[in-house]
Amino acid sequence: STVSAKKRRETPLMATTVVLDADGFDEERSLDMLPAALLETIMTKLDVASLCSLASTCKTLKSCVSRVLTFTPNFHLFNVSLSMETVRPLLFPNQQLSSLKLDCGRLGNSAIDVLARPSLREISLHNCRDFSGDLISEIGKKCKDLRLLCLGSVAEKVGRTVTRGALEDLLNGCSHLEVLALMFDLSLYLRPDDGRIFGLASDKLTHLELGHISSRMMTHLLTSTGQDSGGRALQNVQQLRLSVDCITDAVVKAISNSLSSLIDLDLRDAPLEDPRQLSDLTDFGLQEINQNGKLKRLSLIRSQEFHSAYFRRVSDQGMLFLAGKCLGMESICLGGFCRVTDAGFKTILHSCASLSKFSVYHGPKLTDLVFHDVLATALSLSHVSLRRCHLLTDHAVRNLASNLKLESLDLRGCRNIRDEALQAISHLRKLKVLLLDGTDVSDIGLSYLKEGVWDSLVSLSVRGCRNLTDKFMTTLFDGSSKLALRELDVSNLPNLTDAAVFALAKSGAPITKLQLRECRLIGDPSVMALASTRVYEDECPGSSLCLLDLYDCGGITQLSFKWLKKPFFPRLKWLGITGSVNRDIVDALASRRPHLKVSCRGEELGIDGEDDWDSADIQQHMEAEEDELEQWILGDEGDVEMEDAEDESDDEGSEEEEE
Repeated sequence: STVSAKKRRETPLMATTVVLDADGFDEERSLDMLPAALLETIMTKLDVASLCSLASTCKTLKSCVSRVLTFTPNFHLFNVSLSMETVRPLLFPNQQLSSLKLDCGRLGNSAIDVLARPSLREISLHNCRDFSGDLISEIGKKCKDLRLLCLGSVAEKVGRTVTRGALEDLLNGCSHLEVLALMFDLSLYLRPDDGRIFGLASDKLTHLELGHISSRMMTHLLTSTGQDSGGRALQNVQQLRLSVDCITDAVVKAISNSLSSLIDLDLRDAPLEDPRQLSDLTDFGLQEINQNGKLKRLSLIRSQEFHSAYFRRVSDQGMLFLAGKCLGMESICLGGFCRVTDAGFKTILHSCASLSKFSVYHGPKLTDLVFHDVLATALSLSHVSLRRCHLLTDHAVRNLASNLKLESLDLRGCRNIRDEALQAISHLRKLKVLLLDGTDVSDIGLSYLKEGVWDSLVSLSVRGCRNLTDKFMTTLFDGSSKLALRELDVSNLPNLTDAAVFALAKSGAPITKLQLRECRLIGDPSVMALASTRVYEDECPGSSLCLLDLYDCGGITQLSFKWLKKPFFPRLKWLGITGSVNRDIVDALASRRPHLKVSCRGEELGIDGEDDWDSADIQQHMEAEEDELEQWILGDEGDVEMEDAEDESDDEGSEEEEE
């Protein structure tokens, strides 16, 4: 009854444990009987998300958690964006905090005094859009013993800015930095000759990652001479990840000549127009790479995000130069090399005997011949990505599948891949990731996966494979085996209906990430089925889903929102929905579940690109047990707002019927 439910909410919970007494009968005993010191010792082994879950269960555990949070050395919480009112009492009493990793999506400059503290050795702050350069400056002034600093999206909000002085404070103050990742556009705040301030960086720096910097600034930084020479300050850098306006021969040469300890080089650009000949990468630029012979991992990618720009001045000769310098390479990723043919790519494969990861993005001249005699090499590839290589066919995949150690295979955009390729893939018993977006596979082809690889797959994507119907889902998710699958993308399948989701829900597969966007035949019954799902590991309804993308699903109405409220989908952190369904209810849901990121504009959901450097930590929290942090913080506030929005919607519907 409503009265009894209200009484239960008002009565503090008492945590109990069941034991057998001397006569063999069950007997409940309160946790109050255990010493607080014992409970707190156990709690020190848990992460913050788990501690917050415990705190929501009873007063005894809440009291213990409050004490543990005053001395725990690590505070890592990426999957929830906390408000200032929540962060301050959780962090402020702890004077021994050494590692802080936080999503700052709901924080601003007022939180700087809580976040920047002298005891910290590691700081990773994501989504710092409402912070100005004051955050950077204060970290430099207060955190003198800092070893790792990762900041994402700083000052992206209108009115916020970062000054050169703030960066100088950081680099001067943090003289022990070993890892520095500034994942925002530095070119907005610095002039080309300002790059010299990185000459102030710690000589202990081994990892440098910059969200965006002009190639001219980077070249000037590395080639400048004198006391503030950047090349001298960065000489111990082993891993360099840069997004620049344009990759040029000059910047590649400067990096190769100045950074003698470099092991890992990742360069990306996305030009707004075709680069001029004198400001582009050519065959001679590739000849400059790895002058010191220490490079193990190389990534050179030109994105077509803003313009159809490619490395038009790099040919097979450039690949020949590169192969001669990269005999010890373990990972190579090449994107946008439109003039390189089979001969160039084949030279790389046959020269690098230690290669385990090979990726080519948009190789318009890459064909099956590259992998024709791959068995004749000593290669043991574990990760292969051949995205948007349109000339590849099933024959290439058959040759690749002869390497039974393959763990990840990305064939997105390879439109000539058909069912025969899946028959070969089915024998890869170690395969964990299979991405088939836009290929020409059918229900029959997907059914081949049941023969062997299905039990090992963790991630499967068939987005835009328009030949697929409900049949492949009912075949794969027949409940005959316990699955490892966690991520499934079946977006943009015009023939997919609610019956496919019923099969998924019935199988009890522990899916954490489900994308159904642009499936016009998916509707309310799918949401109800997912909300009622019980997975193998947990008997909580809908407990496994962390991300659910329903954007532009044609059958979603306001009925679905009743099933998106608690207690359903307790772990849900990202939700994609069409905002025009009923804006009031969407807003009410977002208000009721403030830690749920509701997207109504069709953007891709999940971890931001800025945060790739710490995705492992985020994934750890995504797979944690049911997150009760919201319950601890919010209690039962907000229910009324959601119900009012539904009532208003129902009233509007009634009025329309009467008219």
